[in-house]
Amino acid sequence: MLRFHEIRELIRIFDRSSLTELELKHDGFEIELKKESSVANAEELTQNSQLERSFSEEQAESPSNPVVVQPVEELQAAQPQVAAPTVPQENLHAIVSPMVGTFYAAPSPDASPYVQIGSKVNPESVVCIVEAMKLFNEIEAEVSGEIVQILVENGQLVEYGQPLFMVQTK
Repeated sequence: MLRFHEIRELIRIFDRSSLTELELKHDGFEIELKKESSVANAEELTQNSQLERSFSEEQAESPSNPVVVQPVEELQAAQPQVAAPTVPQENLHAIVSPMVGTFYAAPSPDASPYVQIGSKVNPESVVCIVEAMKLFNEIEAEVSGEIVQILVENGQLVEYGQPLFMVQTK
């Protein structure tokens, strides 16, 4: 039986690979991973930019209907964050969610959070819990450093690969 950290590492390796599908069966344990191919993503990006260009051209032809079009990156950057970055971008490591689930900053509602901005962590430090399918999964920092940014709020739904914390490494 695979341990949680082994499954998480398998997902991380799969995510960084060019594979689009992986099925693993071992001692009665099965795991199946799938992701969209990069060709499909590239086609989607191309279609989106073509739509954005044609929409912008239409708006330029009819200035009586002004509409502001913002790139997705600007919209995402405009979303509120728990804490603003206070450190240079180098030596920053994102702790990401290894699964889809609900983020919890503390082991119970009346307990203090595992970490706060300024907390020192090592690779084995538990930084939060992500609940998925009634299972509470402890998420470890995986690096040594200091928590400089908390990117999600307690009770928030998180996606696979979504950054949860930023850690200033040494």
